[in-house]
Amino acid sequence: MNAHTKDWEAFVTQKDDGTAHMELAVDGITCAACIFEIERALTKEEGVKHARVNMSSQRLSVDWDQSNYEPSRLVKIMEMLGYKVYPFDPAQVKARGDRIGNELLRSLAVSGFAAMNIMLLSISVWSGNTSDIDVETRDFFHWISFLIALPTVVYAGRPFFRSAIIAIKSRRLNMDVPISIGVLLATGLSVVQTFQSAKHAYFDSAVMLLFFLLAGRYLDHMMRRKTRAFAENIATLKAESAAKLLPDGSTKDVPLSKLEPGDKVLVRAGERVSVDGVVLEGTSEIDQSLVTGETQLQPVGAGDAVFAGTMNANGTLTLGVTASAKGTLLDEVNRLLETALEGRSSYVQIADRASQLYAPVVHLAALATFLGWTFAVGADWQYALVISISVLIITCPCALGLAIPVVQVVASGLFFRARVLLNSGDAIERLAAVKTIVFDKTGTLTLPEPALGDAGGMSAEDLALAGRLALSSKHPLSKALAKATGELKPIPGASEETGKGVRAVFEGQELLLGAPAYCRIPQDMVEAKRRENPGSSLIAFRKGEETFALLAIGQYLRSDAVETVTRLQAMGYTLEMLSGDRVDAVADIASQLGIDTWQAEVKPQDKIARIEALKAEGHNVLMVGDGLNDAPALAAANVSMSPVSAVHVSQAAADAVFLGEDLRPVANALDIARKSHRLMQENLGLSVIYNMIAVPIAVLGYVTPLVAALAMAGSSVIVTLNAVRLQFMSKPEKED
Repeated sequence: MNAHTKDWEAFVTQKDDGTAHMELAVDGITCAACIFEIERALTKEEGVKHARVNMSSQRLSVDWDQSNYEPSRLVKIMEMLGYKVYPFDPAQVKARGDRIGNELLRSLAVSGFAAMNIMLLSISVWSGNTSDIDVETRDFFHWISFLIALPTVVYAGRPFFRSAIIAIKSRRLNMDVPISIGVLLATGLSVVQTFQSAKHAYFDSAVMLLFFLLAGRYLDHMMRRKTRAFAENIATLKAESAAKLLPDGSTKDVPLSKLEPGDKVLVRAGERVSVDGVVLEGTSEIDQSLVTGETQLQPVGAGDAVFAGTMNANGTLTLGVTASAKGTLLDEVNRLLETALEGRSSYVQIADRASQLYAPVVHLAALATFLGWTFAVGADWQYALVISISVLIITCPCALGLAIPVVQVVASGLFFRARVLLNSGDAIERLAAVKTIVFDKTGTLTLPEPALGDAGGMSAEDLALAGRLALSSKHPLSKALAKATGELKPIPGASEETGKGVRAVFEGQELLLGAPAYCRIPQDMVEAKRRENPGSSLIAFRKGEETFALLAIGQYLRSDAVETVTRLQAMGYTLEMLSGDRVDAVADIASQLGIDTWQAEVKPQDKIARIEALKAEGHNVLMVGDGLNDAPALAAANVSMSPVSAVHVSQAAADAVFLGEDLRPVANALDIARKSHRLMQENLGLSVIYNMIAVPIAVLGYVTPLVAALAMAGSSVIVTLNAVRLQFMSKPEKED
């Protein structure tokens, strides 16, 4: 596929402001320098309004003035830069990412196996050169190393060679250029020396270098691939069809794309609403928790608005369509999420920032060394080349290719012990920079599912009867009651009256469970119960004429929420709470936790606005949330976390997911990240000191490629041991 053969107009969409928009999947992006280069080249084009690359999803979003620019021109520019582009399709991006990951893993396995075998042969040669090895035996070992190394370099070096070739063709440098030059020169010179029966060959240096760098690259790839799932996950909340009401009163399932504003659709009890619309007929209760964060079921009737992605709890509704395939609230959340993710993709990791200076310095140092020894000193070209290769190898980007990832490996183990799973390779660095934490309420500070809080003084026998009766109801409150009681056997003959409750006759007595009015509960008792349990929903139970009770079911704080919030405040973080829930419910939770700054009934765009305002004030923001309405805010924050109970979209938008019902992992993660980031900086410092000492020695000719490889390996061991210190520095608090 290329710009000359594909009709790119088919993939262009029109935005509300009249500009054209296109999204492309890009192959060949390896670091932040690639992002900068692409965005700079496109925004220089007259007519292009906006260009942004998302590194995690390998996606390029471009907006331009439709009147004076052709989309094929954008594609040609990308091809000139050396990048292949395709129309963006999450499934295809995932497939290409899987292929890249598999290639890296195979290359890593091959280089590791080869490095072990070549090192065994090299040790024999090294020790023999200082004792009594004969020439024939040494040459035999060199030839075996040659037979192992040559196919290994060709196969395992492909990820670096391809990237380097693309960079050179587009007249630019990246990290893979000096890596490729060093590997190929070391291998080529070793081949020549093997044919010449020389005393030394340096196959081990080339293969070891590939192994170390592939290990770091595979780890980074595995971290990044986890962040690409949001576009696929949000599709699971979208229904593909709706039951359209025809003029004769019958219904027909039709694709959403065939619905027009003004059409009528039928939504039955227990079904997810597939369109945005207005209720024309019927009454019901809507579960909006995925969209707004509101946990209490919202009663709806004629004239009320409902949104795609919400759940119809009970009752049948006839809706007048206002938006279907496009323009729904769910689409707006998706758009906000994509925009926020693009903005966050501009973050440059510490290793990428350091690597921008590395490539030109290494090339110039190696070239100057070769020219100096050849022309100034008058040395033989092979001797000068050996010294130049030593410079390339000894300045190998160890800290950039290994030292940062090795800290990530150790930290990942600690995160796992702290019950935190990382979704993003740079999450550690961004967590370490956090100053302000913004919490969602529902499902984040509170437990993810409603729970029984106040049983109304019921006896154990009556509570068990209520739980058995609840098994015959589809209502969310009944499900919560059934779960709380642990009952498994429904009462025989129980029947549900939609929108009211469940009725049964048991041992000659009438049993009722449902709305307070249905169970004939006095109104003054209902009002008193609501005052005692603010933010909770009430469900009533009646047995005969004498026994009745009101049960409060609501979202209650996680068991360690108060302790964790206090700990975070003691660590110096500023805390806020943003929730789509009711004011009284949010105020109650904020009071219990001691969080002074909070907002209630906020929409997804309001959460983003608040986070952007905090960022503009210089705050590095951690967002912790779980709902669909939190997903754009999770992506907009500098870094984000989500509980494992969160909807898939929020988990995919978050940089980390924490397990279990405790909030403690959030504080533990921040503590680990701070210490990990400090070790990353220490490793880079060690690398700088190492190069300041080693490079001048190599330039002066005192280092052979063998010694350079050993020095490089030694520096790797040092930074690895430094990273291992993290295990002793960080001991996350565990549950009692």
